[in-house]
Amino acid sequence: MGLDYSYEIFVPARNVARTLAALAELAPRTGRVPPLDVTLPGGGQLVVPFTSNFASEPVDCSAGGTLDLDTTIMCGVDDAVRAYVEGGGRAPGPAPEPEPDELGRARIGYIYLTVRFASAPHPRYASMEFTAATSRMSVMFERSASVRTVFTGLAAAGGGACCVLDTESDALQVCWLNGRTLRETVPGPRFPSLSDLAATWPDQDP
Repeated sequence: MGLDYSYEIFVPARNVARTLAALAELAPRTGRVPPLDVTLPGGGQLVVPFTSNFASEPVDCSAGGTLDLDTTIMCGVDDAVRAYVEGGGRAPGPAPEPEPDELGRARIGYIYLTVRFASAPHPRYASMEFTAATSRMSVMFERSASVRTVFTGLAAAGGGACCVLDTESDALQVCWLNGRTLRETVPGPRFPSLSDLAATWPDQDP
C-alpha cells in the first residue's frame, strides 16, 4: 500500500467558486487540458483548466454532493520539491518540468481534488481535499514548506478558516487557522477533536 497524504482546506460554502478561481491561477500556462465547465450549487458556473475523472465534459454539481478534479499546479522549488521533480518515478499525469519556470516554480501533478460542498465538521463550510497521487508526492507534501505555503495561501485566498495536513497517522496537522499559520494537532491539547477545531471558525450562525 502506498502513501496517500492530503491537504484539506475549509472555506465558507459560498466561497467555493472564489477558491477554485484562485486554484486555477496556480495551473500551468502551457500544456493545459481543454477547459472544464462546472456548475456549482445554486447554479453558479465557472471554467477551470483541469479535468474531472480525466474527462473534460461539463460537470453539474447544482444539487450539491461532491466535485472531483484532477489538478496540476505550479509550486515554488525548495529542497523537497527539487527531490521530487528530479527523483524520477513520476506520478500519473503531466511530467514535472526539470527546470523551474520564469517565476522559479515547478509543475506538480496530478493532485486529486475532492470538493465536498457541506463538510462533516461544519455544514456551512465546504471541504477541499487535495490528495497526492503517489507515495513520493506524499513525502513531498509532508516535507516541503513551499507546498504547505501553496495550500495555506489557497485557504487564505478563498477566505477560508483552516488548512490541515493528513499524513495517515493518528493526528491531523493544523497548518493554518483563521488567518494565522501554526503547528497544532487534532487530537491534541488545544483541539481534542475536529469538532473543537471547527468551533473556532467564524461565521457559525445559520
